[in-house]
Amino acid sequence: MKKILVIEDTPSLREDVLQILECLDFEAIGAENGVVGVELAKTHLPDLIICDVMMPQLDGYGVFTALRQDPETAVIPFIFLSAKADRSDIRQGMNLGADDYLTKPFTTSELRNAITARLEKQAAVIQPYIDEMKKAAEHLSQLAYSDPLTCLPNRILLHHRLREALATARRNQQGVAVLCLNLDRFKVVNSTMGHLMGDLLLQSVAQRLTHSVKAEDIVARLGGDEFSLVLVNLSLTQDVEPILPRLVQNLTEPYSLNGQSVRIQPSIGVTFYSNYESSPDQLLNQADTAMRWVKERGDVRYHFYSPEMDRVDTERQLIELYLGQALEREEFEVYYQPQVNLITGRIIGMEALLRWTNPELGSVDPGKFIPIAEMTGLIVPIGEWVLRTTCRQVKAWQTSSLTPMRVSVNLSARQFRQQNLIATIREVLAETELEPDSLCIELTETSVMEDVEVTIATLHQLQQMGIQISIDDFGTGYSSLNYLKRFPLDTLKIDKSFINAITSDSNDAAIVKAIIAMAQTLKIKVIAEGVETTEQFDFLRKHGCQAIQGYLISRPVPAIAFADLLTQDRRL
Repeated sequence: MKKILVIEDTPSLREDVLQILECLDFEAIGAENGVVGVELAKTHLPDLIICDVMMPQLDGYGVFTALRQDPETAVIPFIFLSAKADRSDIRQGMNLGADDYLTKPFTTSELRNAITARLEKQAAVIQPYIDEMKKAAEHLSQLAYSDPLTCLPNRILLHHRLREALATARRNQQGVAVLCLNLDRFKVVNSTMGHLMGDLLLQSVAQRLTHSVKAEDIVARLGGDEFSLVLVNLSLTQDVEPILPRLVQNLTEPYSLNGQSVRIQPSIGVTFYSNYESSPDQLLNQADTAMRWVKERGDVRYHFYSPEMDRVDTERQLIELYLGQALEREEFEVYYQPQVNLITGRIIGMEALLRWTNPELGSVDPGKFIPIAEMTGLIVPIGEWVLRTTCRQVKAWQTSSLTPMRVSVNLSARQFRQQNLIATIREVLAETELEPDSLCIELTETSVMEDVEVTIATLHQLQQMGIQISIDDFGTGYSSLNYLKRFPLDTLKIDKSFINAITSDSNDAAIVKAIIAMAQTLKIKVIAEGVETTEQFDFLRKHGCQAIQGYLISRPVPAIAFADLLTQDRRL
């Protein structure tokens, strides 16, 4: 049965034409205006279109022009329908490329004859060409609109299908949920297990996502480790809520990849379409904003978008803008937090911590600006400034006859991967005349697990220079004991999250004791971070922890205040 689309803004006339077409054994579709008509034409790809010329918003000429710009709708026969009989109007439509022109009022016979003539011509002359175009379009779609790794729709096709889903939702007064999903620490899988395993993981995730939703829902891969889902035929926001925990559970179940078990966790941002105003781009941006909010929080797996998240995004953009000027404007300062030996009670070292005060933003939390510096690459020059400033300051303290001590300087994953890292550290030590054994480089557990063999080689170079190596936030990453024993480490720093409840949570207490025992076996020193109470202090000393840092001793303080702590030489 041939399908005919009727675009007519006069309800009574539209219904009359639809009834006539049904009586003539055609499948008839009606559109109340040009905008809806364009959407329906792209969705249903009818065999013929009958379109009124005079319509608000988008007239018939505009409809025709829009459809001729899309390869899928460009070849559909098009008949203009108008109350005007002026030759100039007819000529305008035909010059655009229309197939025929019917003037209102018309008889059923005139309508039938016009349709029959157009369809017969289409079948006799154009159909072979259409068939070839469809085959070519299908082939191009596979190349241009599908992700080659997972065979899911890519971003371009997702946008097209989302537009169709929103048009359907508007007509049926239903809701649509748009989800953006990212795999946490996927880079670790690529770096430790290889890109082939990473590809297998992405394919497995794609399969689980497809099996987790309805057949009419949309699953797409946006690129890298990011996916998107469009859930259709929903009534309320509450319809989405039961789906999300199940989705998380499905994705966090272990993956068996070539005989190896891998676990991942997703971060999912969700937005709900119900007011029929948002565009596909707006919805995808909202879901992406919510997903990034989830990743930054780290303690939730999914969250719905809220306008407040846009404020956070604006703040992030301002931070990025001002961060690029901060070094030149000398807005950074290094603070120092003391580290105390648990046996002697004396300060034995300190951690250098970056602080930033901007005239427009005020004091900016390191948790906000450090990730942005890392993402933009600004962390490299900023990190070099911190290293140089810190080494110069420690040398000055040593020259002033204050107690010799070691300073810990954090290196981000991006800094650690610099090709000129070793040369830069040599240059800074030579320039400041600081002895290498006065410097400790701190690396996060995650950063050392990226490209393990390169990591081991770099750590050995640092050790040969006499520099100490410390793993920060130990226990929160994916370290393998097999790799850990190969790393030339001097210190493990137990993450604050394990210290908080060591006197009240038996699991945290057991983890801390196990880390201390393991480090002792490997002849590695242990420093506990975030110590705030005497009870925590007593527990750590009892179980053999060598040193601590935290608010129980002192908050991070500027250089002048830290010099006072050294002069006072207070002991715990």
